[in-house]
Amino acid sequence: MTQGQNGRAIGVMCLGILGLVMSDTAANELVDRYEALQIMFVRSCIALPLVMAIVVRAEGWGALRSKRPSIHLLRAILTLGATYTFFTSLRTLPLAGSTALALTAPLFVTALSVPLLGEKVGRLRWGALVVGFGGALVIVQPGADTLQPAALLALGTALCYALVMIAARWIHEGDSLRTVMFYLTLLPLVLSSWTLLLDWPVMTLADLTLFAAMAICGTFGITLITQAFRMAPAAIVAPFDYTALIWASFTGWLFFDELPMAATYFGAGIIVAAGLFVIWREAKLAQR
Repeated sequence: MTQGQNGRAIGVMCLGILGLVMSDTAANELVDRYEALQIMFVRSCIALPLVMAIVVRAEGWGALRSKRPSIHLLRAILTLGATYTFFTSLRTLPLAGSTALALTAPLFVTALSVPLLGEKVGRLRWGALVVGFGGALVIVQPGADTLQPAALLALGTALCYALVMIAARWIHEGDSLRTVMFYLTLLPLVLSSWTLLLDWPVMTLADLTLFAAMAICGTFGITLITQAFRMAPAAIVAPFDYTALIWASFTGWLFFDELPMAATYFGAGIIVAAGLFVIWREAKLAQR
């Protein structure tokens, strides 16, 4: 693996993360008019043809079949939970604040891997988890007048995403990454279709543009991140997931004039440091 290849993988990863943040930025414009799962439904309707085209072009129609669909259904339900909590938190929290709390997901993965996967976590990683969740408390500020239930929703997002990532370990080895991407688009669409029974606001051209931006940016963001993990080891590209905080801070300021409190950045720094240590430690253990 050359340094040039690693550099290209890091660049692809950062672009993928930017795509996801742009998708969240578009959602932030919609959350005041639409329910969270309504946004998910329309986004999935637009994204599904894009994903199908990517999958079929790369692997053929056979890639749309899964050998263990029940796991994809579980991950779709958890994805809806993550979507609901994150989009709902955006009604109150700045985009950067919700993103910072959602970045605790890798810490949840490490903690939950003990009861769910039977993995062993040493004292150093447990210490990093405690420090990381301490960073989350700095942002949430429990007991203070500034505590908002939306902060707990953002932590719920991290928990749901962590369970999505853990459940990925149970996907049948015959299912490709593109198959996984297809089901993570199709099944949330089916599961959120009941929102058609709700009262919908009149969809304007601006709304439709934002929905399309969500679908395009989100789809290509996930595709680029997947490609980055194929180009270089996870230990090299995974830390750049935290660039989401930089992008979210910039887009929040640019489009919504949002300036998170200093406590948000301080807590986010603690979370990022703890997460990077966990990634580094797991890479070292994997080498052994």
